[in-house]
Amino acid sequence: MATVGPNREVPSFNGRDVPHPEVDRDPGMVAEVELEASRWAEIMALVELLTPEERAAPGYFRDPDWTVKDLVAHLGSWQAEARSELLKIATGTYEPHDFEIERRNAETLAARRSEPWDLVWSRATAARAWMLEAWLGLRGRSNVANQWVRKAGAEHYGEHLGRLRAWTAELIDLRTRPPVDERDP
Repeated sequence: MATVGPNREVPSFNGRDVPHPEVDRDPGMVAEVELEASRWAEIMALVELLTPEERAAPGYFRDPDWTVKDLVAHLGSWQAEARSELLKIATGTYEPHDFEIERRNAETLAARRSEPWDLVWSRATAARAWMLEAWLGLRGRSNVANQWVRKAGAEHYGEHLGRLRAWTAELIDLRTRPPVDERDP
């Protein structure tokens, strides 16, 4: 953690505990950074509770079936997209546009489905770091940039956390439930 402002800390994004001058001056920005970091930390904690087999078990979503691995690939894909848009904002080439979200989600699911967990996880964590690096590297704050980070970060994580909590609990319950002998009356 890096200390910013009086008694405030923000997570280290680049492996170093270095205060960020833009974040330090803007309490709203501190709140945004803290919310993104806390929600990502909860996703990491939930994922770490699962075995490799549980991460690959269908049931997180149905129709189409999603696994926890699919969720992580999905989040990473949107984090990477946010980084791309943030770089456009930084270079003055950003133009607002619409996305076909369902199509993009289906493409990500198809493209990442056969990839191993370690690759999906490393891509998502790298995409998050690059997104945050691009965001915090902007000169000055931008409502459009903040919105992209919310859409791919804290707000997006929040959309998935409830189901991830429930699915993780279901999987752990299945793993830890004592076996039942169906021959017992």
